[in-house]
Amino acid sequence: MFILTLSPDSTSTMSRFNCTVPVDEYLADSNVLFYLSDAVTQLLEHKEEYTQFGVIRYFAEYFSSVKNSNHILFREYNYIRATPHNRASFIRVFWRCYRQIGKSGDLLSMLEYRSLLQLLCPDFPAEMVQSAARIVLMDDAIDCLMSFSDFLYAFQLQFYYQEFLDSVLMIYQDLLSGKSPNTVIVPTSTSIEQLPSVAAEDIDREEQQQDGVEPSTLAQCIDALCDRFKRSHPPRSCMREALEQTDKVSYYSFLMSLAKHEAINQTVGALPSKAELLIDPEMDQELDKLIAQISVSPGSNSSGSAVGGLKEVQRKASPRRNIHHRRKMEVESDGSTEETDSSEN
Repeated sequence: MFILTLSPDSTSTMSRFNCTVPVDEYLADSNVLFYLSDAVTQLLEHKEEYTQFGVIRYFAEYFSSVKNSNHILFREYNYIRATPHNRASFIRVFWRCYRQIGKSGDLLSMLEYRSLLQLLCPDFPAEMVQSAARIVLMDDAIDCLMSFSDFLYAFQLQFYYQEFLDSVLMIYQDLLSGKSPNTVIVPTSTSIEQLPSVAAEDIDREEQQQDGVEPSTLAQCIDALCDRFKRSHPPRSCMREALEQTDKVSYYSFLMSLAKHEAINQTVGALPSKAELLIDPEMDQELDKLIAQISVSPGSNSSGSAVGGLKEVQRKASPRRNIHHRRKMEVESDGSTEETDSSEN
């Protein structure tokens, strides 16, 4: 029965217990076959190691990690972005691993956030980080510093809805160039993947020449896009609300409004509200123990910040190996994410 809980994103489109749903539709919507295929691939690649403690236990461990969102740690980028559940899991793990940065009030640059992301996913692309940073910085230089909470919510929007936002960008550029809404080509889920990405500098250059586009016109085109788009997209009500706030809207101001929208945060389901973003008593206890160990160690620098010490421990304790290598050495008493999360911090 644990397979039924693999992809919570699917529950909005169909009931997991509705026997009238066709088998093919259920398998496609829940991504069960994707996880089964990956589990078998991992087993074959590390056959000698996993068969020592049993194939049944291996599959139980694998699907338990998927259910608890630990499965994306140290995996390749193509894997962590393969399903909505994987994307939401990665966003949540990123928040839990580096929440202390926001609590301490440190401001980091785009390059520093990229380094943090690459500790969790070694081949995480710089372009994704730059796109998220551009949402926060907008007209500011890309090397300006950002707070953890601002970057986190912008990153959530950009990473979870990447394909949809790329499509919106294409529409926005057509409108910015003066095309009529009737002549704007609304992309589909497949056509957007075949087009090259647009550099942020090109968008900035065009937006400097104009104040943006008519919100009602953009809303009309986005509504048509939602009708045709087969992947995840933000709720239409949230996008309409964001577009009603101004007489002219730019691409990044629109995205910034969406990133701050609590309803979108609830839809993704990976992060708490901004008011509760830095509250996690159990994690605080683990961090206090960890920092205490660092402060009394012979080679520690007592004048360093807690965040600095935390980053150093994360570098030492984050071997870029598959999650199952690490899980084999860990004993989890209740199958929760708490022990794995605290070990990363």
